[in-house]
Amino acid sequence: MEHYPDLEQDIYDCDWLSKKIETNEQYAQHFYAALCNNEFQRNAVWPILREQTWSCTWRYAGGIVAHLRDNEDYIDWYCSGMGQKDLTGFVGEGFVTDEVREDLLRLGWRVVDG
Repeated sequence: MEHYPDLEQDIYDCDWLSKKIETNEQYAQHFYAALCNNEFQRNAVWPILREQTWSCTWRYAGGIVAHLRDNEDYIDWYCSGMGQKDLTGFVGEGFVTDEVREDLLRLGWRVVDG
């Protein structure tokens, strides 16, 4: 059985990133937005050569963030970039901030640019 890189598991296993998502609501929304409508690839030779990518649905992305934020509900984040919350600083689904991009690289992942 071939093992595919799993961004979700890497996020859960990374203490500093999990804590950042848990404690910073704006960053959590930015991270959620980045997970939406994007593909990610482990920044390593074999996943790149094999063109192995990871992606998830908006609902699933909301679930990841909600889980890290002390078991909130995915719906708290789902469509949060579409004006569903009256908070400034939120970004639209699919947008990857520089901070999130840098944190993903630090984690060993890159956003696959179309």
